[in-house]
Amino acid sequence: MPSLLLVADILLGGIGLFLVKHLFFSNKSKANAKGAAGSLPPGPTPRPLIGNLLDLPPAGQQEWIHWAKHKALYGPLSSITVFGQHIVIINDAQIAFDLFEKRSAIYSDRPTLVFGGEMCGWENTLAMQHYSPRFRAYRKNIYQLMGSKNAINKFNPLIEEETRRTLIRIVEDPQQLMGHIRTQAGAIILKMSHGYSIERSYRGARDPLVDLADEALVQFSLAATPGAWLVDVIPILRSLPSWIPGTAFQRTAFRWKRTLMELAEKPHAFVKAQMSQHAGTPSYTSLLLESFNKDFADQPQEVRDEEEYVIKWSAASMYSGGADTTVSANYSFFLAMTMYPEVFAKAQAEVDSVLGNSGEGAERLPTFEDRPRMPYVEALLKEVLRWNPVGPMGLPHVTTEDDVYMGYKIPKGAILQANIWQFTHDPEAFHDPFVFKPERFLGDKPEFDTHGLSFGFGRRICPGKELADASMFMFIATCLAVLDIRKARDDNGQVVEPVYQYTPGIISHPMEFKCSIRPRSERAAAIIKHVEDEHPFAKSDADAIAQLKWE
Repeated sequence: MPSLLLVADILLGGIGLFLVKHLFFSNKSKANAKGAAGSLPPGPTPRPLIGNLLDLPPAGQQEWIHWAKHKALYGPLSSITVFGQHIVIINDAQIAFDLFEKRSAIYSDRPTLVFGGEMCGWENTLAMQHYSPRFRAYRKNIYQLMGSKNAINKFNPLIEEETRRTLIRIVEDPQQLMGHIRTQAGAIILKMSHGYSIERSYRGARDPLVDLADEALVQFSLAATPGAWLVDVIPILRSLPSWIPGTAFQRTAFRWKRTLMELAEKPHAFVKAQMSQHAGTPSYTSLLLESFNKDFADQPQEVRDEEEYVIKWSAASMYSGGADTTVSANYSFFLAMTMYPEVFAKAQAEVDSVLGNSGEGAERLPTFEDRPRMPYVEALLKEVLRWNPVGPMGLPHVTTEDDVYMGYKIPKGAILQANIWQFTHDPEAFHDPFVFKPERFLGDKPEFDTHGLSFGFGRRICPGKELADASMFMFIATCLAVLDIRKARDDNGQVVEPVYQYTPGIISHPMEFKCSIRPRSERAAAIIKHVEDEHPFAKSDADAIAQLKWE
């Protein structure tokens, strides 16, 4: 994370260049803003030279809370301008659908981020790809693997198996709940993307590839945060000598790019090594490489290079795009069950009614075949995503043409951000929006189903949404079947209220909180213990990864 010294260094080195940026580019920005009828959406009055720079969210504040205030002040569509860059804030779900879905042909691009995209390398991933033939190639490949419910069905045994193994980890060491949830997500996606088996032992061992991916995702959240890096506003800073004050970000970018490159290259090299030995588990990467070796053998080298690039980076995108979102959602599930014991009891009762209850809770663990008979659990899953959206502001869209909406001008190149958190907490759409109530999605007059909002819009919708949905359901239903989740107690026996607080950033996680987790009965403990007999922890591929040369 950038230190205060680094931030101060950047500011001291860049203050003068802010003015240069304005003087040299303000005329160009004004020219680009012309040509469409109407005016920009309303917003705070810009200041001389810096525009609305001071109207950006303060460091450390939840961005969605900051931008939600715009709705009362300026209406559901507002804007600011920072050094000629127009930023449009959407605080109404219908507007987001109108622009990102109905006009997706011109609202599907991504902004160019000098630091996070170009310098750290995240422009290579699906999330930050410009709308281009390469982007469409990524999506096509990933969609074929897991873009539909039918495609995901073949991974149901994997999801069930890894979720059940997670029970053992949680019961063995409930204090490391977040880590166990991360391990489950990593185990599923890495097996699918690269046929990689993680370190399965729950007795203190950690998997190097899961840890590497987690490190890269933390860096992404920092690197891609709008307004966090001065070089995104003043690209010329990138070319300055590293000894000049304000250029420490260059060294940070070098380290973070190496992390990302290792994340992409190591598992790719692992699959190729396994294939050369006629070993390994079939995976997204191995199947595409087999097709590549057959269909592209006679193609020019530049064509072969592009195809393998697409395979390698789309596979890396599968983990970076999906693992962290399910981790946040599943951790939120535990927070909600701790805060709302009546919801937990009602959901657990439904699970028992489906799985059988001989007096000590569920008689078995759930499968996907049980899902249609669990409407309350289904509603609970939706409420987890509504209560605290995983990506509260989503990822920014950029328009590729001038447009007019509701009489307002939206210039080409404008950045648009949809406040998904505001959509899901609109009191006009949801009764008691800050209260966790799965019942809102049931009955004769259910409230607006926000389930789809968590996965983006239009042509930028997450291709892994079906996997996320399936993984969340199995995790929630399995935990309800055999675990007792309660508020923790301190050494004096006093109840410890859980901390209800979420981190700012592109992906928002619950802050660490305390809760009590244990098997709900002796029968449940026996069911959990039997998991290790049914799905024994085997040796991982960690040693094979460690021996690879990827540079």
